[in-house]
Amino acid sequence: MSEKKCVLVSGGAGYIGSHVTVELLSAGYEVVVADNFSNCDRTNYEGVCAITGQRPPLEEIDCCDAKAVEGLFSRHKIDAAIHFAAFKAVGESVEEPLLYYRNNLTSFINILQAFANRGGGNVLFSSSATVYGEPDETPVTEQSPRKPATSPYGNTKQICEDILRDTVSACAGLRGIALRYFNPIGAHPSALIGELPRGIPNNLVPFITQTAAGVREVLSIFGNDYPTPDGTCLRDYIDVVDLARAHTCAVTRMFEGRMREDYEIFNVGTGRPLSVLELVRAFEKVNGLKLNYRFAPRRAGDVTAVWADPSLANRELGWKATRSVEETLSSAWAWEKHIRGI
Repeated sequence: MSEKKCVLVSGGAGYIGSHVTVELLSAGYEVVVADNFSNCDRTNYEGVCAITGQRPPLEEIDCCDAKAVEGLFSRHKIDAAIHFAAFKAVGESVEEPLLYYRNNLTSFINILQAFANRGGGNVLFSSSATVYGEPDETPVTEQSPRKPATSPYGNTKQICEDILRDTVSACAGLRGIALRYFNPIGAHPSALIGELPRGIPNNLVPFITQTAAGVREVLSIFGNDYPTPDGTCLRDYIDVVDLARAHTCAVTRMFEGRMREDYEIFNVGTGRPLSVLELVRAFEKVNGLKLNYRFAPRRAGDVTAVWADPSLANRELGWKATRSVEETLSSAWAWEKHIRGI
């Protein structure tokens, strides 16, 4: 019987990392979770344990600490890493660019260096549709041009993609995949893990659920004068569990030697655009609630419309988004009620 493969999930106690950990454990992989808990608490880690009945090793380290990362790799035989340990607030990145460049680049470089020191390995990078900026055409494919980043956060995604590509080229034993996410939303169907922002949410759905729960007085929809059918931005909202499954498919592709090149890029989205207002109204309908929302001025940096052509991921990864927006928004509200004790 072959030895189980071990996957490091950096930032594994966070929103997406916790869902990916569940999927990896369910697929039979061993997982090591690394997190410094700067952007989360232990709620999702404990939720992972409750869902899976397993307690993966938890390394409380800062991936910006090269010695700590090297120590982790010395204690565990890491076959692959999925890197989530990054700051992600667009507005904060504009105000604190050095914080974002230092954290997001250094943490990833340290992971890659640990693999390079061992002659190679497999790396999945958590990238973003922000690399496409305001696209010339929609939907975007992996061949769509990257546009100049509208924020330091977005720039770190582009730079990390380039670092991964160049390091794979230089290190014969290293393989890399960048997954470009669109808009992850929702929670695990168990309502035991989900998005748990600190302070004011940066993403739409936690703001929706917190408004529904009475935590926020009003939901602001930024801009209703965009050239779209209802005047609000169009996005590709993907269920976080569907997104997590894509990571398992990508890791398996690496381990089974099915990569066509040593560095690959995949869009991870549904291919179905939905406006901000449509999402709000869908939440109201599926959960039988009425939200207090208002329109506010546009935010700097928001693109009018972007959604994925996910056909390459569908074909090469054997993956497809399957959960409906109704299921997703129901899970988001179930999670909010769970953490609020409603």
